[in-house]
Amino acid sequence: MTRIETSQARPSNYGFQTNDYYRLPASEKQLQFAREIARKAGVTLPREAEQDRHAISGWISENKNAAAKGQFSNYPSSKQVAFAERIARIKRRNVPDECFRDRGLMSKWIDYNR
Repeated sequence: MTRIETSQARPSNYGFQTNDYYRLPASEKQLQFAREIARKAGVTLPREAEQDRHAISGWISENKNAAAKGQFSNYPSSKQVAFAERIARIKRRNVPDECFRDRGLMSKWIDYNR
């Protein structure tokens, strides 16, 4: 077993310690997901992020929320709606209509009526 010198380890742009010997390329799924985020957000995917599995993971984490802004991005998820409707049936109440248009209100309603 060989010992790796600390002089080989270098920090990447996304805060991960990398070692060129153990550097793995980005997977095809990571690349597809990152390209989709970049397309939706209107930004370019950095070349250095495409080369390294850790770098692309950091780039995805930093940019995935930027792509989530859209017409329906503030609507509650289908799981939230289903859970709220189940609570409403059990408690024999109705979920207010405004909760179906705002995920924050839906979350508060669920927390209050649990």
